[in-house]
Amino acid sequence: MTIRFYAPEWGNTLPFDTFCSNVKAAGYDGVEMALPFETAEKQTILDTLAGHGLQLIGQYWQSFEKNIDEHAASYEKYLRNLIDARPVLINCQTGKDYFDTARNQRLFALAARLSAESGIPIIHETHRGKCLFAAHVAMGYLQADPGLRIALDISHWCSVHESLLADLPEEVDMAISRTDHIHSRVGHPEGPQVNDPRAPEWEEVLNAHLGWWDRVAALHARNGTPLTITTEFGPAPYMPAMPYTCMPLVSQWDVNVHMMNILKARYKDM
Repeated sequence: MTIRFYAPEWGNTLPFDTFCSNVKAAGYDGVEMALPFETAEKQTILDTLAGHGLQLIGQYWQSFEKNIDEHAASYEKYLRNLIDARPVLINCQTGKDYFDTARNQRLFALAARLSAESGIPIIHETHRGKCLFAAHVAMGYLQADPGLRIALDISHWCSVHESLLADLPEEVDMAISRTDHIHSRVGHPEGPQVNDPRAPEWEEVLNAHLGWWDRVAALHARNGTPLTITTEFGPAPYMPAMPYTCMPLVSQWDVNVHMMNILKARYKDM
C-alpha cells in the first residue's frame, strides 16, 4: 500500500513558491487546494507545484447557491476547472445540509459523470453544512449509491453529534469502508479542532481518531489500494486564538507537520 501525505494550502500566508519549498522540505508529497479560474494565475500555481515535485489534490468548497440549478451549474464550473489541472483526485464539500436527498443526489450524479468522463476520481467530504454533515445522513447516501466514495474528516461528526460517536458504530463502519482520503484533523465533542493534539488532555480524543484512521489504513493495506492523507488542522478561527489579539494558540504548520510525522511512523510498515 502507498500512503501519500498532502499539506493544506488553507491558512498559508507565505508566497506560494516559499510555501511549496517548505512543504517539500517537511516531507509532504503534495498540496491540497482550490484553484483560480484565471488561466495565467492557475498555470503559475501548477508550474510551481511541478517545480518542487509536488502533486495536487484539487479542493472544492464553494457550495453557496441555494437554488439547485444555479448550484449545480457552479459546481460543474468549479469541478471542470479542477479537472483541467489533472490532479491526483478532487475532494468536494458537496451539497448543503438543508438540500433534500434528491438535490444532493443530483450533485453526486453530476460529479460521477464528470469523473467518468475525465478519469479523475471525485470524492465527497464529510463536512458540516454540506450533504455529508452527519454520520446517519451520510450512511443513507452511501447505502443508496454503492459507488460513492468519501474523504473522511470525522472531526466534523464529533462536533455535530457532540460525542466520540460510540453510539454510531454502523454509521462509522460504513464511512470507513468508503474512505479514499483522510483529513487528519482531530475534533472533539464541542468543536471540529482541538487546540493542540500534542497536549495530554486530548489523549482520549486523539486516540479515538487514530483508531478510525488505523481502520482506514488497514482496509487499504488489505486491498492493496492507495490512500491519501491531508493534515488539515486549520488557521484561526478553526485554530483557537487568544481574545482581543486573535493570536493563534499554537502554530498551524507545526501541528500539521507533527500529525504527518505521527502517521508516517504509525503506517510505515503497512
